[in-house]
Amino acid sequence: MKEKLGFVGTGIMGKPMVKNLLKAGYPVLCYDIVPEPLKELAAAGAVVASSNKEVAEKSEIVITMLPNSPHVEEAVLGTNGILEGARPGLLLLDMSTISPIVSQKVAAEVAKRGVKMLDAPVSGGEKGAIEGTLSIMVGGERAVFDRVLPVFQATGKTITYIGPIGSGGFVKLANQIIVAINLTAIAEALVLGTKAGIDLELMINALSGGLAGSKCLEQKRNNYLQHAFQPGFKVDLHYKDLNLIMEAGESLGVPLPTTALVRELFSALRVKGRGQMDHSGVITLLEELASVKVGKA
Repeated sequence: MKEKLGFVGTGIMGKPMVKNLLKAGYPVLCYDIVPEPLKELAAAGAVVASSNKEVAEKSEIVITMLPNSPHVEEAVLGTNGILEGARPGLLLLDMSTISPIVSQKVAAEVAKRGVKMLDAPVSGGEKGAIEGTLSIMVGGERAVFDRVLPVFQATGKTITYIGPIGSGGFVKLANQIIVAINLTAIAEALVLGTKAGIDLELMINALSGGLAGSKCLEQKRNNYLQHAFQPGFKVDLHYKDLNLIMEAGESLGVPLPTTALVRELFSALRVKGRGQMDHSGVITLLEELASVKVGKA
């Protein structure tokens, strides 16, 4: 019989991940402070808990998928939190993108109660979460990773053990540098081509077939063609990640000049009220600077 799973955080990423765990045959107990997705998951076969504490009390493995470091700390260490309901032997898999330093802190706290934790942030956006093709970067004890690998395989395609706790988080931050800069470079390129009168679809086809091709261009292709930026991954969340990246760079003594510039562009998007837009929407800022619109009118 498969292990009993708990899942805290059923938003854009968490909800489809729970559905894939259910499809894989795992019993899943869910909790979120927002009730709407829980109703949908209950209809799909999940059980809904009343608190983070209850999730821990009734599960063998608890997964968290939350927006930022404070949310994870509160859900795990706070009042009525996971740690209050934990018993020795519980496994905690934090799949959020948070500060690796906070991951290490939380892991040290839960270890005092006999709970072992992995930091396992993901990449692939909502599309990857829905299709079960996420890339998962894991830090923590190798033995724990080996035990929970089938759980990861139910939600992801590329699962990589990196090293000690916090390692997964540092690799995810590196991933977010590449994605943010790539999306900004794509935006500049498409704005330039559009202003020059080039057909957008033909340009994307040509770029996709050469060295400029990327997962970002492939997955966000229709966003550009339709000029539609419904979030698969929100500007607000990527801006949060860019702040984590800059903090990590400062603490390690690593200059990140290009990332710093891109962070300012994402900050400008938020000032303009576009924080809930998909992160590929950085193109809208560059369109305004060039007085041109890319894609469908």
